[in-house]
Amino acid sequence: MGANTTTLTNARLLTPEGFRLGWLHIERGRIRSLGTGALPAEAGPAVDAGGRTVLPGAVDVHVHGGAGAAFTETDPERLLSIVRFNREQGVTTVVGGLVAASPADTLAQVAALAELTEAGEIAGSYLEGPWISEHRHGAHDPALLREPDLAEFAQIVKAGRGHIRMITVAPELPGALDLIRAAVSEGITVAVGHTEATYDQARAAFDAGASMATHLYNAMRPLNHREPGPIGAALTDERIVLELINDGVHVHPAAAQVAFDAAGSERIALVTDAMAATGLGDGTYSLGKLEVRVEGGRALLADGTIASSTIVLPDAIRRAVRTVPGVDLAAAARSAATVPARALGIPEVGSLEPGFHADLLVLDDDLGVAGVVHRGEWVRPL
Repeated sequence: MGANTTTLTNARLLTPEGFRLGWLHIERGRIRSLGTGALPAEAGPAVDAGGRTVLPGAVDVHVHGGAGAAFTETDPERLLSIVRFNREQGVTTVVGGLVAASPADTLAQVAALAELTEAGEIAGSYLEGPWISEHRHGAHDPALLREPDLAEFAQIVKAGRGHIRMITVAPELPGALDLIRAAVSEGITVAVGHTEATYDQARAAFDAGASMATHLYNAMRPLNHREPGPIGAALTDERIVLELINDGVHVHPAAAQVAFDAAGSERIALVTDAMAATGLGDGTYSLGKLEVRVEGGRALLADGTIASSTIVLPDAIRRAVRTVPGVDLAAAARSAATVPARALGIPEVGSLEPGFHADLLVLDDDLGVAGVVHRGEWVRPL
């Protein structure tokens, strides 16, 4: 398949209306048309999908690394290695995730990711820290956490050159609501997470413009029937998109089912939170300044705290279909592509529609990755 004209035929396509067996025509890296029956006159060379399932390429808006590298590094080739690894696995759009770092390191990291964004390799950057709770710091170095500061935020925005897509904020911190409003005014998506917030504090953050919850259930005050906390606030607020790490470690299938049942797949964004160890074997790795031990694919800090994951997003799709009651392939695929793309305002990805980028994830009958197309080019041929 080249960058000019080609048509994928005999494909089970996930369209916005549902699955249908048909063809998808690509021109200059974009989806020109799709349909059933006779091919369009301009079809060009045809590639037979053999009846396989074709989904929108996965969109991971919360990923920290892979293939031995992390987005906290500033070497362009190291950063590109994460992007290439994800593309080969079917993740055709990535937002580079950062962890809490010093002010100087944060500026250098967002500047490096701005370069990668302007080169068209990633869809922007994501700051999971430093404006999070020391009581729910998870795998972030507590010594690097800070209270929201509008002056520092302005410096970060300037260094990011308009390419910061999302930040996580603990709404109970002093100045948090002002930071949320400032970020939203810059077009940045704000997520509530790593937080001890009460239900009312979380609701105040949502009213201030926060529109996502960072990896629901994890690193936040737990749900209680008298104090629902941020989990209850997010589940019951139709404005909020909920990140879910569906790796079999972070969230029990029953808890995932509760989230899908309460919010619906249109408000669930499957993410990986994946670290540098993804794609490699067990061993000792780094996440920011912290040491992480991976055993059997499970990433832990020395004290036993879960630290990131080691999956790629198609793994989460497959696990959702197989382990979460009521979640079918269409719902899981949209939660891994359409929902996160829309939540962060990433244009022309996440759906098989005319005019969108030709980013395709082809699955076999076992839901394994059989092929990947990025911008109309085969990254992983059938």
